[in-house]
Amino acid sequence: MKLTLRVWRQSGPDDDGRLVDYPVDDASPDMSFLELLDVLNQHLIEDGAEPIAFDHDCREGICGSCGVVINGRAHGPERTTTCQLHLRSFRDGDVLDVEPWRAKGFPVIKDLVVDRSAFDRIIEAGGYVTAPTGSAPEAHATPVPKPDADLAFDNATCIGCGACVAACPNGSAMLFTSAKVAHLNSLPQGQPERAQRVLDMVETMDSADFGGCTNTGECVASCPKGIPLTSIANLNREFLKASRSRR
Repeated sequence: MKLTLRVWRQSGPDDDGRLVDYPVDDASPDMSFLELLDVLNQHLIEDGAEPIAFDHDCREGICGSCGVVINGRAHGPERTTTCQLHLRSFRDGDVLDVEPWRAKGFPVIKDLVVDRSAFDRIIEAGGYVTAPTGSAPEAHATPVPKPDADLAFDNATCIGCGACVAACPNGSAMLFTSAKVAHLNSLPQGQPERAQRVLDMVETMDSADFGGCTNTGECVASCPKGIPLTSIANLNREFLKASRSRR
């Protein structure tokens, strides 16, 4: 399988970047996209060239480390993570533009690597429960209504990859923040800090250079874990309620 990758190369945050063409003639349809980058990097190293920098870790679609824009789509043409995207999703001879996440809140560090520490700061602002819970309780010690448990679990599946931000025309982080708020605010353990959590996390999100949400829905379409648009509506309700209670 032959492919041509037009990869974004940028030496550092303050340098100008550009797309560079790289032909790959020995790709297999069964490779993941990150394996394709590995093969390309091996060729570059053998030729004495600088390998392409890209983020990766578990390569199982659960850690959120990987993420590139492929032909204008976050994570590529399938609704999955870049590490779980296989080359059978493309055709022999395709030309693929490979770029980093494009958002003001995710400045480029090098090549395809971006600084996603803004997500960490949002979590630090309120994505936790401080109430002492002791050791792991018995499973049925704290009754949780099934709708609440389902809502918390659905939002807890967010892996923080940043595809929602990259896909949003405004570079908004609303889907990520709403998932983290809904996860904890739906559970009994999250109730004592419910109002302060949403206020602090939204304030941190707004200060991190992310754009505003206009409900275009591109975030949901690109989310590999299927976080729903209703999570954003829930965040808006939580924020309004918390803002009124603070007055």
